[in-house]
Amino acid sequence: MTSRARPLSPHVRNYRFPFVAILSISHRITGVALALGSLLLAYWLASAAYGPASFEQASRLLGSPIGRLVLFGFSFALFYHLANGIRHLFWDVGLGFELPTAVRSGHAAVIAAVLLTVATWAVALS
Repeated sequence: MTSRARPLSPHVRNYRFPFVAILSISHRITGVALALGSLLLAYWLASAAYGPASFEQASRLLGSPIGRLVLFGFSFALFYHLANGIRHLFWDVGLGFELPTAVRSGHAAVIAAVLLTVATWAVALS
């Protein structure tokens, strides 16, 4: 018996995840990011309890360019997870399962997350 070199089906290089699957995976990833980010929030709150010197150090760390980038990512993860969670609540009652509706609601969740993140940072920086 000879073995022929056949491609895997579906082959990794020519398989593309559907948009709804990407949203589902990113919902889980942002949930993990929020859990890790809550540790950062706990650090900031604990530094306020330890006194002015600790709070100043934490504020300096979070106010650095890298700290602000992390906080921006945390806020995007928060708003994306919120918007996609609302979408999942509609699914829990049986609404929005049709593919065109699921894709539209997915786009709406991403757009809402971007707009809410930008609006929050615009208000915070003004």
